[in-house]
Amino acid sequence: MTAARSPVRAGGLRVIRGEGQRREEPLASRDAVARVLMEAGADMLLRRITPTRAAEIERRVDRVLDLFDRVDAAPVLMPVLKRHLDELEALMRETREVRAARR
Repeated sequence: MTAARSPVRAGGLRVIRGEGQRREEPLASRDAVARVLMEAGADMLLRRITPTRAAEIERRVDRVLDLFDRVDAAPVLMPVLKRHLDELEALMRETREVRAARR
């Protein structure tokens, strides 16, 4: 492969073609839930969502993260965690729609 066609740049970074669209991931892990919080914080700082909406997302993320910990100790709470994850996903879908409408 020639240097002009090589996917590796001089600094060792590779460009990944993402088609300009962010792929939504299911909220199935603590890491995914934490990324929701970071997304909301960035959106609030960029004024794409209101501080009130960001605070609600933060409240729900805190609750879900607490439930993840509680499910580790008591797996019987998994349906409760699942319900809260579904509610957080619905809130984030709505938030992304609001954010898209403001652009």
